[in-house]
Amino acid sequence: MMRPRRGLDPSSVWAQRLRQLEQRLRAKEERIVVLETENAVLHLKLAEYQGLAGRSTNEVLQLYAAHGQQMKFQRSSVVTQLHGAIKRLKQDLKSLHSFALELSKDFQRQSKTCLYQVLAAVQGIQLQNEAMQMFQIKAFDLEQSLQEVTERYEKEKQKRKALHNSLIELRGNIRVHCRIRPLLPFDDAAGHSQDRQRNFSEKVAYAADDETILVKCSRPGHASVNKTFQFERVYNDLESQDAVFADVAPLLTSLLDGYNVCIMAYGQTGSGKTYTMLGPQLERNLAFAIEEESELGIIPRATQEVFRLISEKPPGSYWVEVSVVEVYNNEIFDLLAKDSCGKVFGVKRDVVTTREGKSDVPSLTHETVENASEFLHLVNKGLQLRVTHPTLVHAHSSRSHLVVTLTITTVVFGDNFGTLWEDEQTSQRLNKEASFTFPQKMRDNKSTSSSRASSPVQLEATEKMKQVKTRLQLVDLAGSECVGMSGVTGAALRETSFINRSLSALADVLGAIAEQRAHIPYRNSKLTHLLQDSVGGDAKLLVMLCISPGQKYLTESMQSLGFGTRARQVQRGQVKKKNFSVPSKGK
Repeated sequence: MMRPRRGLDPSSVWAQRLRQLEQRLRAKEERIVVLETENAVLHLKLAEYQGLAGRSTNEVLQLYAAHGQQMKFQRSSVVTQLHGAIKRLKQDLKSLHSFALELSKDFQRQSKTCLYQVLAAVQGIQLQNEAMQMFQIKAFDLEQSLQEVTERYEKEKQKRKALHNSLIELRGNIRVHCRIRPLLPFDDAAGHSQDRQRNFSEKVAYAADDETILVKCSRPGHASVNKTFQFERVYNDLESQDAVFADVAPLLTSLLDGYNVCIMAYGQTGSGKTYTMLGPQLERNLAFAIEEESELGIIPRATQEVFRLISEKPPGSYWVEVSVVEVYNNEIFDLLAKDSCGKVFGVKRDVVTTREGKSDVPSLTHETVENASEFLHLVNKGLQLRVTHPTLVHAHSSRSHLVVTLTITTVVFGDNFGTLWEDEQTSQRLNKEASFTFPQKMRDNKSTSSSRASSPVQLEATEKMKQVKTRLQLVDLAGSECVGMSGVTGAALRETSFINRSLSALADVLGAIAEQRAHIPYRNSKLTHLLQDSVGGDAKLLVMLCISPGQKYLTESMQSLGFGTRARQVQRGQVKKKNFSVPSKGK
């Protein structure tokens, strides 16, 4: 006998069983009907047999008796089967009843067990909630402690940075920042033929923190070695142009305080120097896109900041000039020089050393600008003349060193620059007087009339006026190249030779300064001769190292990092501030 499966409803099981028995009962009844039909047929046949003349009555009676016995036997067999089926149904019913009782008891036991488990789970959840609340309280306390420690750390970090900057100021050290560019599509190109099996797109240079760079150095058959380099600031491949300029901007305040400033981008070709200094440039349109202001580099941003700072000063106390030169194949070219028709074209210039020991470029074109737009317009004109050439490493490789110089002339009146401007009316009067005495060639290349020169007011203003010049030099150095990787030939190969030699000369100059040699080889290259004042200690110098993160450029990146490390150790002495005071004339 089949037992209902555990977990089924007992009533549904009973109903199903009863339906089965009713079906069997109907089947038996149908059988009885069939037998009765057969009996009727036999009666008909009997009548037929009685009507037969040739059959005797005894035969008919015998046939009828035989048929009756057969029918009786069949009925008794059916009844016996029905009795057996009913007996089995009763037994099944009894078994189902027992199973229902057992199932009910089992359900009660399981219900109690589940109830106990639910109660235990509720108690456990309550305990967990209490523990969670305690953990949350502890976590909140730890977060507050961590925040306090972080704030203290940031304050101490700022103090340390301020002290470090003060130490740099006193020693005259060169500030070195390092920027890691992102991996670019051309980094996947094949590298050296003997190392094709190596993955040159693998990233090996990382910013460990904002002052440390980590480089994974590996060679075939040797274990990987991690090398670290410390700089004043390290930018990872995700940091924006805004973050880079935020650390450069404080130097521009020093520019108006009387210090010369030089910002120089150094690195291999394709490492992002021009992007860092200028920003993105289209292949045929070198104009700075205003809508891409967030992508602008140091040069346009620095100009905007300088004019912003000047706008906060008394009107007429400053004016700004710009010059743009390139050092190409160890020759200096003036990129703002104009022909007789006023068209800009590059003119070769020379660099000399003055009696005061300063470097100077005679006849260099200086254009007066009154805002950042005019400055950028002139720089764009110069950039259109800058020499570029495609290589296997970079499609628009700069083949020259670009030097953009912003000269700020400060007009100082009286014995003290800081106190005279307190009287606004006095400052306006002196501005009007000084406007007649400024060298007109600085403004519009026109000579001053003789009638103005003889004015007593002008003579008095000239005696009380002094002009102080400070310079901001923005240098985009050409990138060092490995000839085997860049694939240059012909004229480009000659350009590469001059680029690498000028960069080596720059490294030699820094080495000589670091070793405090009696002779500094500035004249070994036109580049170092041109930058003599800035490199030699007459300016606050910031070197922006740009490196590529890929395994393909590991050798060049290590060379750049080595240059930055050596530059950072150079002590040039405290940078001199321009003297704004005007000595009073004895009566």
